[in-house]
Amino acid sequence: MRFTPVKTLAAAAVFLAFAGSAQAADAVQCELKRPVNFGAMNWESNLVLVDVERFIMEKGYGCKTETLPTETLPALAALERGDLDINTEIWLNSVADPWERAEKTGKVKRIGDLYMGAEGWYIPRYTAERLPELKSAADLPKFKDKFKDPEEPGKGRFYGCPAGWGCEVTSNNLFHALKLDDSYTLYSPGTGAAQKAALMSAYKRKQNVVFYYWSPTPLVGSMDLVKLDMPPYDAEKHKCLTSAKCANPEPSAYPDNPVFTAVNTKFSEEAPKLTEFLSKVSVPLPVINETLAHMEESGDEAGAVAKWFLKNKPDVWTKWVPADVAGRVQSAL
Repeated sequence: MRFTPVKTLAAAAVFLAFAGSAQAADAVQCELKRPVNFGAMNWESNLVLVDVERFIMEKGYGCKTETLPTETLPALAALERGDLDINTEIWLNSVADPWERAEKTGKVKRIGDLYMGAEGWYIPRYTAERLPELKSAADLPKFKDKFKDPEEPGKGRFYGCPAGWGCEVTSNNLFHALKLDDSYTLYSPGTGAAQKAALMSAYKRKQNVVFYYWSPTPLVGSMDLVKLDMPPYDAEKHKCLTSAKCANPEPSAYPDNPVFTAVNTKFSEEAPKLTEFLSKVSVPLPVINETLAHMEESGDEAGAVAKWFLKNKPDVWTKWVPADVAGRVQSAL
């Protein structure tokens, strides 16, 4: 087919515009000439948020990224050494003393607050509707027959924190402080997966169940739960509750648990734009719970859930980055 000059010029203009935008996208240069190193923890919110940040860095800032599978305390030490650039999700109440020591060295920086994590004792909403007088943890002895332990039918069963986890000490001390020993067995599942499986099974069968849990998590995001009331938070009482040697535990509510992002100080100096982006990463708790509920329901891996978040929650993440970065990320999706 023979093109007229006008059509030829128009086609050329479209081609040049496309080529120019492609070159502009290709031209974006990462501040670092090496891969950005993320710590990869093994819990769902961390896995998803790390993949969200990596996608934004790779597609929006032109960076290469890598992850180092690790655990909470080794990750903090690696961040201090500079083996890691970024620890996306630090739960302050779990590492208060080690974090304070690391921060004093000047080698790490707290740069952004992700959300406020929460811990508590829960019952399903259907249980709350069946037992309208059950409002607080202190009410539990009156309802022990409604949470019957299959191995010890004369008592109810309370699902505590998984055995060996940091939350187990506090959960167990609180159980004793509320004087539940005579009416309930304290059941500590062997693993987090075993705890989750038991609770999901009870929930699907609409069985009454009372348990300790934390959020944000897929379980809290996918279940309709009611948190039981606790006595007001008391810092001294809670300090004893967190100690394995607490001689006289007294009940206190769990405190709010700030969850924040930290970076290696040298990284923050070498990559100020990336650091500014990370400092703005903040996710409303209902949104992260919804995202993790989607992960639970879909069975998708973290990378796919990260893309789901970026496609479905632009009102959240586009506030973290300049418009040109957001545009490149959205084009990549």
